Amino acid sequence: MPQTWSKILRLSAQSMAMTDESWKRHANPLSVYSRIPILALMTLAILSRHWLGWGALVPLALVLLWTWWNPRAFSVPTSTRNWASRGTFGERVLLNHTEIPVPAHHMAWAKALGTLAGLGLMPWIYGLWQFDLGFILFGLALSMGAKLWFVDRMVWLYQDMRSASEEYAGWEY
Repeated sequence: MPQTWSKILRLSAQSMAMTDESWKRHANPLSVYSRIPILALMTLAILSRHWLGWGALVPLALVLLWTWWNPRAFSVPTSTRNWASRGTFGERVLLNHTEIPVPAHHMAWAKALGTLAGLGLMPWIYGLWQFDLGFILFGLALSMGAKLWFVDRMVWLYQDMRSASEEYAGWEY
C-alpha cells in the first residue's frame, strides 16, 4: 500500500507538471481559493450537455485548462504567512515524503481524506449521469469538504515539518 500511495502522489504531481516557480505562484491565496469551485464548475460544464450536446466539451475543456493553468496564473505572493500558502507547502512536503519522511499520523490523515474525497466522486458521477441533483450535491459536499479538510491538514503538516529542512523553512516569508 505505501508504494501505491507514493505512485498516486507522484502521478498527481506529474499530471500538473509543477515546477518550483509554479509552486511559488500556487502559494498565492488567490490560486488556492480559486481552485475551490473547480469541481462545481466541472459539474456545470458536464450538466451543460443537456442544453449544449457535444458543445458541452467547450466548457469542460475550459475547466480542465483552468485546473492546469491555475497554479501558474497568479504572481508569487508578497507574504506566505497565511492558511492557503501553508496548505500548498504541506502538499509539497507530502509529495516529498520519500526524501524526508512525514510522521505516520499525517500520512494516515492524508490517505483517509484523499480516499474520502475520492469516494465523494462516486455519487457525484452517478448524479451527473442520471441528472440527479441530490446525488450531485452529496458527492460535491463530500468530495469538496474532504479536500478542504485535507488542505487544513496540510497546513498542520507544514507547521510540523518546516524545521525538517532549510528548503521548507525558506518557503515562509
